[in-house]
Amino acid sequence: MYVNACGDMHVSNFGLFGSAERQLVFAINDFDEVYPGPWEWDLKRLAASAAVAVRFMGGDKPQAFEAAVKCVRAYRKHIARYADLGTQQIWYERIDEQAVLNALKSQAGDAAKSMIAKAKAKGHKRVLEKMTEEVGGEYRISENGPLVVRETHYDDGQSIEAALDTMLHSYVLSLDFDRRRMLSRYRIVDIARKVVGVGSVGTSCWVMLLSGPGKDDPLFLQVKQAQASVLEPYSAYKLPYSHHGQRVVIGQRLVQGSPDIFLGWGEIGSHDFYVRQLADMTGSMEIEGDNRRQIDSFFEYCALCGWALALAHAKSGDAAMISGYCGKSAVLDEAIANFSVAYARQTEQDYDLLDKARRSGRIQVFDEPHI
Repeated sequence: MYVNACGDMHVSNFGLFGSAERQLVFAINDFDEVYPGPWEWDLKRLAASAAVAVRFMGGDKPQAFEAAVKCVRAYRKHIARYADLGTQQIWYERIDEQAVLNALKSQAGDAAKSMIAKAKAKGHKRVLEKMTEEVGGEYRISENGPLVVRETHYDDGQSIEAALDTMLHSYVLSLDFDRRRMLSRYRIVDIARKVVGVGSVGTSCWVMLLSGPGKDDPLFLQVKQAQASVLEPYSAYKLPYSHHGQRVVIGQRLVQGSPDIFLGWGEIGSHDFYVRQLADMTGSMEIEGDNRRQIDSFFEYCALCGWALALAHAKSGDAAMISGYCGKSAVLDEAIANFSVAYARQTEQDYDLLDKARRSGRIQVFDEPHI
């Protein structure tokens, strides 16, 4: 049974976002690798990431096992509930702010409230305060090398303005007419290159500052290069289009149901891109290393992630078929949890080998730049 698989499914790839109706919703928040694939791929990777996270926090193997079980059990129980709902009911289902607070009741409750407060405080005006400075009566994006830099030419040698103008013309065509009309009221003020994410280093990513008719009407768009999904070579499904930005956007729309109103795609030459708003009503749970006190509350968060994954798969796949395969017993929970603990052990062994190579001088390691 195929779903729109995330492809990069781990506990840190969930969070809050603002729906089109400006309500906070908890869901998957990273779709760079999204592609049709078996539902098990996402579930096994989520459970394994929970086990790895517990070990990172200083937990033992039984606790790592329990975290993985929490993910799978919540997934199994919620996919069974969605199997009894109609298609439209599933489409309109949301894990809203109150549901998050109900799910995270113990020590995680304070973290949930903090996450919600931070998400509500975020918006384009907040980004304007943090990322810009006023120059000659107009805002400009502040450089913060090597993470945020202003460049004059695109990778192929043409000017940044010409390259992004080409991209924007194709991007606008991917939006519904009402979104196009809204976007037409903004003008581009400034553009800067921004490094984002470990997996995206080396790809083209740009931040665009646009301004509406009033001075306090900013809009920040992120233009991010989309490449082939890591899942594509292993999936028997072939999409009816080849644009990787379109793949990301349609995948997100299918899974989230009510995503960013400016989500769209475009291209510059042979490079595919997708566009979204930057840091608009977003929030995520922070996982701290060597923090055993956090583990019990982390179990609740694992269950919340399992629920969110079940909803994502129910929206893009057949919940009844998946539920039938999962069954009603704990057999699946324990089988995937055993796999996850073994995965965590392999991760630790790989890390030890890498660290040994660093200490012996076999590989050169650079310090992370200060932000």
